[in-house]
Amino acid sequence: MTVSGEGIKDSISSNLPVQGGAEDRPTVGDWLLIDRSSRSIVRILDRTSLFKRPAPGADRRVQLIAANVDTLFIVSSCDQDFNVARIERYLVLAREVGVRPVVVLTKADLSPAPDRLVEAARALQSGLRVELVDGRDPTSAGRLASYCGLGETVALVGSSGVGKSTLVNTLRRSESIATQAVREDDGKGRHTTTVREMHRLAAGADGPGADGGGWLVDTPGMRELQMSEVASGVTEVFDDVTAVTLDCRFVNCTHADEPGCAIHVAMAKGDLDPARVGRWRKLAQEDAENSGAVAVRRSRRGKAGNRK
Repeated sequence: MTVSGEGIKDSISSNLPVQGGAEDRPTVGDWLLIDRSSRSIVRILDRTSLFKRPAPGADRRVQLIAANVDTLFIVSSCDQDFNVARIERYLVLAREVGVRPVVVLTKADLSPAPDRLVEAARALQSGLRVELVDGRDPTSAGRLASYCGLGETVALVGSSGVGKSTLVNTLRRSESIATQAVREDDGKGRHTTTVREMHRLAAGADGPGADGGGWLVDTPGMRELQMSEVASGVTEVFDDVTAVTLDCRFVNCTHADEPGCAIHVAMAKGDLDPARVGRWRKLAQEDAENSGAVAVRRSRRGKAGNRK
């Protein structure tokens, strides 16, 4: 576990002598009680929020992303990376955890109509904050400083190559984090950030971090973002679809092929976008399947613990 601030990096072991699952282990953003002499972790202080996901792979073990986050910057560039479905996934995570989401669109010069992308992002949920910035320009990136006040923790998530590390460098007025160009053929980025790190913003200084004093969490690009135990987040992000399901005349309707289903009626009238309904179905099904697998693992772990 690494924490960076004012040019100083310090590392401690993330091993903690506890019994339990992945959530009982520390992750970036955690506040820890540490033994001064041995530099070992005594315990994790209570968290205000926790981002997690099923880890890539067949076993779907839980992978922790960050803890105690106040604001989530969902970073997307205005090129081939812009993907409504991916942004919705991050929005579901934020709403499930109870953290304020902000969509940050970078590299506006790569799109002939970046304002259209801003509107497309805003349309995903009522009241959603969307910021269009040039991550290399201190004045432009400085608009994000208001989210990074004293005592605030902001995590940046998004694909590789969208400019997360560039934003962190600009807000910190530093070039300490390496960045790379994206591939020209498909616009995909290379993994520059390979570990999750916290970076402290200077408080009271001139520049984009003038109102800072908070912490930024830079995360590696995620190739796979599976959903698990996020039913309430899906409901909140897709509240327009959920509202229609409440009017369905079928108690156990799957909203798939049933004749007269309220979802189908709404799509036929143009009240619901079929593409959005399709994404809602996919996320809801994925969450149900992965959450079921998590419940089975917990049950097995509990039975194993009782046998000891």
